[in-house]
Amino acid sequence: MGEKRAWHRARYRVRQFFSVAGAAFTPVDEPYVIAKLAGQADPGTLLRLFRALTRAEQHHGIEVCRALERAGQVDPDLYVAALLHDVGKTVSPPRLWERVLVVLVEALSPRCARAWGCVAADGAAAVPSGWRRGFIVRRNHARWGARMVAEAGASPRVVALIHHHHDALPVDVTEGSLEPDLLVALQAADEA
Repeated sequence: MGEKRAWHRARYRVRQFFSVAGAAFTPVDEPYVIAKLAGQADPGTLLRLFRALTRAEQHHGIEVCRALERAGQVDPDLYVAALLHDVGKTVSPPRLWERVLVVLVEALSPRCARAWGCVAADGAAAVPSGWRRGFIVRRNHARWGARMVAEAGASPRVVALIHHHHDALPVDVTEGSLEPDLLVALQAADEA
């Protein structure tokens, strides 16, 4: 089973690479994004966060949101989480070589990838640097993004979904706003 999962991840990453390469030439469907953010307390601030994403990350967020629609999901908070789930990467956008390194190390030695992604308990190093930068961004972007969308006025459900979008299930959380079925849907669409 592990071999099949590894092959799936490799295919996913190859598709992702070509998607990133073509993103610069493809316009972003901003009216779609505006419509999906409209139900939040401060959609303008959330739109600014979306615009801060790289063009490739914007396209990815829209793709995840549309995959959820195709899967029959109708929850507006889930759509917002899909669009903004990677917004924490704007803290320190990963470079292509860092992404490649992280994917390879995660495949070959997940324990090293986790260890290299750790930061001080106090959250020191707001902007990571050095050779571990890509691992730190990968491991912490969900937490950073959750904080960003919370400050921007997103609902507690959106915040929880973004915060846990990379967590393995079952998720051990104390907040009551995380709904496991929505998290599973978001994770499936993100990995599709």
